[in-house]
Amino acid sequence: MGEIKAICISEKKGTAKAEVASAQLLEDWGIEGDAHGGKWHRQVSLLGFEQIEAFRAKGAEVSFGAFGENIVVEGIALRSLPVGTRFQIGTVLLELTQIGKECHSHCEIFKQVGDCIMPREGVFTRVLRGGPIKRGDTMTVLPPAADRPFTAAVITLSDQGAAGAREDQSGPQAEVLLAADGYQVVETLLLPDEQPLLERHLMRLADQRQVSLILTTGGTGFSPRDVTPEATIAVCDRMARGIAEAIRSYSLTITKRAMLSRAESGIRKKTLIVNLPGSPKAVKEALEYILPQLQHGLGILRGTDGECARHEETMD
Repeated sequence: MGEIKAICISEKKGTAKAEVASAQLLEDWGIEGDAHGGKWHRQVSLLGFEQIEAFRAKGAEVSFGAFGENIVVEGIALRSLPVGTRFQIGTVLLELTQIGKECHSHCEIFKQVGDCIMPREGVFTRVLRGGPIKRGDTMTVLPPAADRPFTAAVITLSDQGAAGAREDQSGPQAEVLLAADGYQVVETLLLPDEQPLLERHLMRLADQRQVSLILTTGGTGFSPRDVTPEATIAVCDRMARGIAEAIRSYSLTITKRAMLSRAESGIRKKTLIVNLPGSPKAVKEALEYILPQLQHGLGILRGTDGECARHEETMD
């Protein structure tokens, strides 16, 4: 349980926010009058009072809102909470959607003092239920909903597609099949075949958004530009190669050229990453084969499912 120490809003993104005594939160939008409101996953930002005080202790004079945060809360270790955690403030209900953020262009506070704690200490939420909040309100932490769906992201790797020279059909095919299987697809990307760029997005999706499943399509062949497997191996803590091998084995019953695939599959923290082929037909075939089995593994990673052997021992 925590206490709201400040509420801050701004009319423009990338600027310091001004403190207000109270605010109205709008469902699936954000704080009324704040520039970060909208139909996206970072509607309301939270920052710990303790982190601001530690920054001030280094000699920096900063006001509430200087880091672009919407709500300053005391008594909650925000970064330690998993995505999906909910925060209740009176009738208002927020859901944690992202931990930290990438800083592409330095904000005003960074330009002034050479540092900003928001990218590494801030968290982001969306508004599940709106209503009024005010300074001094109590914030209660609720665990993620037990019946929440698994989340997924789809990344297509294609130089031509990223340049607009070819329409991406494999990514949308994967998105349709994921949605039909009950996944919440939170992000889709179309990237050129650049290993550092792919690694950065894989890490962001796994670490900050804590996506359950990341599917990549393309970039698994013999071309010098096919670097998807290398990027996957580079970011994974553990490999789960049985999935990639199962796809290859099944695909060989359809085409002998499946033996030329270098696709990988592995785990980063609690996120499963699976490389798929680049053609829409092959994506459909692979997903129809593996999707029925993946949710058990994802449940183990999330902590909502038990290991098969342990379950069998309990049944004996």
